Amino acid sequence: MAKENGNNGPDVGAKPNDGVKRILLVDDDPEIIESLRYALSSRGYDVLVARDGNQGLSMVEREDPDLVILDMMMPKRSGFLVLEKLRRSRPVPIRIIMITANEGSRHKAYAEMLGVDDYIRKPFAMARLVESVERLLA
Repeated sequence: MAKENGNNGPDVGAKPNDGVKRILLVDDDPEIIESLRYALSSRGYDVLVARDGNQGLSMVEREDPDLVILDMMMPKRSGFLVLEKLRRSRPVPIRIIMITANEGSRHKAYAEMLGVDDYIRKPFAMARLVESVERLLA
């Protein structure tokens, strides 16, 4: 059965869960992962999880999420290196929210220079993150 894309024809590039936005969480903190997974899945998003930067990159290629929530400080490959690679390698930029406990303004400026869509400092109100997700996926 072909899925429809709103143009009265089959959606050739259809994802298995058509209509549901997919979010990839790339973070090594189990508490943050579970909090974000709960908050986002309860709003109807399909939430995928990667626990380090290398796993995050491979999951972006394999799963093609609509948005990535990316921690800055992670094992194996930092959020900055993941962000740089995603911005260089994808013809259509993926939406990216970077979350960090780092207070430095230089890091924020660098993330913005690399093209991050939003930059949120930890700890943050879940409503702040959800608002950003909804805005970027609208």
